[in-house]
Formats: sequence, structure tokens, C-alpha cells
Amino acid sequence: MISGSGPWAMGESFTMADCAALPALFYADHAVGLTEWPELAAYLGRLKARPSVARVLAEAEPYFQYFPLRNG
Repeated sequence: MISGSGPWAMGESFTMADCAALPALFYADHAVGLTEWPELAAYLGRLKARPSVARVLAEAEPYFQYFPLRNG
């Protein structure tokens, strides 16, 4: 990612940079999609796979209906 190596923004360790990137990537994926940026899509997938992120997304799910989405 930013560091050029490792699964996270700054390399091998999950940091606040990853936490900060999540909202923008999540919204971008829902608003326009990330198919043109497969590395970002894969990064977002890794973020979503973290238990803490999955928990936050599950808690926020009732509000997803208010997001402007690609198909809606």
C-alpha cells in the first residue's frame, strides 16, 4: 500500500492510517465501486475481514439505507 509492502497502509502492522482510510474506501465502494482499482478493493476486503471492522459495519448497517448508492 503506501509503504509499498505488506497488507496494510504502512506495511505489516495495522495502524491508525488503516482506520482513517476505512470510511472513505467504504463510501467510495458503495457510491461508485472499486472495480477499476483492484488493489484498493482487495485492501478494503482485508479491512472488512478484521473482527473490529466487521463489528462496526454490522452496527452501522441500519444507516446504510441513507447512503447514495450506485444503483439507487
